[in-house]
Amino acid sequence: MSLAKSVVTGIVYRAPEKRFTQNNVAVSAFVLNIGEREEILLRVVVKRNSLDEVVSSLNKGDRVLVEGKLQTAVVKTDDGGERRIYEIDANTIEKMGAGAMSASSDKFGTEEIVKFESDDFSNELIGEDEIPF
Repeated sequence: MSLAKSVVTGIVYRAPEKRFTQNNVAVSAFVLNIGEREEILLRVVVKRNSLDEVVSSLNKGDRVLVEGKLQTAVVKTDDGGERRIYEIDANTIEKMGAGAMSASSDKFGTEEIVKFESDDFSNELIGEDEIPF
């Protein structure tokens, strides 16, 4: 089940593995630790050939930014129980920190931040009673 678009940063916990489907389509996957103080593991699935170069350059311990669709799945464990896992179907992956490409760090620089006056959108805001949830 697909939940929403997500952007996360974390440290590569398990290096990427590349496998092939029956139709010979390459699918890479790695595990990302998105927790600050405790381990919160998230599987990242990559089905796009355009990301092959960056995925193949990832190693355990690299810091990355991942953008994609957050999905959940229920899997059966060996003892017969069920466990919910979370994964991101990645659209974009960028290496961060030391060794990252300079274009990646420039993309999220302060030049990109746009500040609005406090009342610029005051007439367009949705009232609390109009929110459906």
